[in-house]
Amino acid sequence: MAGPQCCAHPPTLNPSSGAGHVEKVGGLDSYVSGSPDSKLAILLVSDVYGYEAPNLRKLADKIAAAGFYAVVPDFFYGDPFARDNAERPIQVWLKDHGAHKGFEDAKPVIEALNTKGVSAVGAVGFCWGGRTSFSYVKTVMYARNHIFN
Repeated sequence: MAGPQCCAHPPTLNPSSGAGHVEKVGGLDSYVSGSPDSKLAILLVSDVYGYEAPNLRKLADKIAAAGFYAVVPDFFYGDPFARDNAERPIQVWLKDHGAHKGFEDAKPVIEALNTKGVSAVGAVGFCWGGRTSFSYVKTVMYARNHIFN
């Protein structure tokens, strides 16, 4: 969930920040960084402020520099939380952007990465994205322990 700590210090969003670029991955606009030929990918799931946060993109660039293909999808479809919008407080915004929807939206992104030849996908999430990334990891671990054994 997105608690008050997650919303206390909103970033100044910048769609042109970072060393990577934006492209469609699994149908979602995504900031990508690193070699698309990498067999290892990391899915970074943003907090409520979305994929244009400069520090998130810097982190993706550092992960890419370590040899991973870093992918930061726009799970909010261009509608990140706007703290200064009094008509749409976080509780209202979350009704349109639940973590379960983020988890469902992550599935085609991961499928697209697998189609490109990625053999392993890790996930990390921040505040809102924590629940989404945990749901992904939990599902993968369940499948490995119960379906494939």
